[in-house]
Amino acid sequence: MRIPQWSAQSHPLPDDLFQAVLERRQGHLHALDYALLWSEPVARGWTIHLKNIRKGLSVPAKWTELGICTIALLTKATYEFHHHAPDFLAAGGTQAELDLLQKWMSGDPRAAFSEPGLGPVEYDVIRYAVAMTLDVQVPDDIFNAMQAHVSTTGMVELTASIATYNMVSRFLIALKIE
Repeated sequence: MRIPQWSAQSHPLPDDLFQAVLERRQGHLHALDYALLWSEPVARGWTIHLKNIRKGLSVPAKWTELGICTIALLTKATYEFHHHAPDFLAAGGTQAELDLLQKWMSGDPRAAFSEPGLGPVEYDVIRYAVAMTLDVQVPDDIFNAMQAHVSTTGMVELTASIATYNMVSRFLIALKIE
């Protein structure tokens, strides 16, 4: 990590913030937390926002985790992939789908991918995450394909999830959190 690991001795914080981070992490701080805790406003906002993105959305967790794994592979955020691949599997994804995702992202991620093993929703989630991550502007055909699978609320939630994890990925990479 490019910055020193946070400690309560080096940078005291209110106990309620520390407890909120611990609660979100189920009692164990992650390497990312040791960077975030250097800033009270960043750590507070991050904790609230990520808790809602991870636990409060109506869109299927499998789809959000697939988007997150796509971002992690595209940006080479191995820390993120390491933490979210198991969550994708726990949300109903398969190792075969993760293997196909890794194969697709190791080539040209913008190119069509025609190997069997990804359902139409998973294929469109990946294309949507690729467009948001690499191009920022999502072509209408990719947006419309994704929108065919979800409600307006689902579209907002999936977009917010992918946008959020693009932020996470960039934070991890800039600070070399591994």
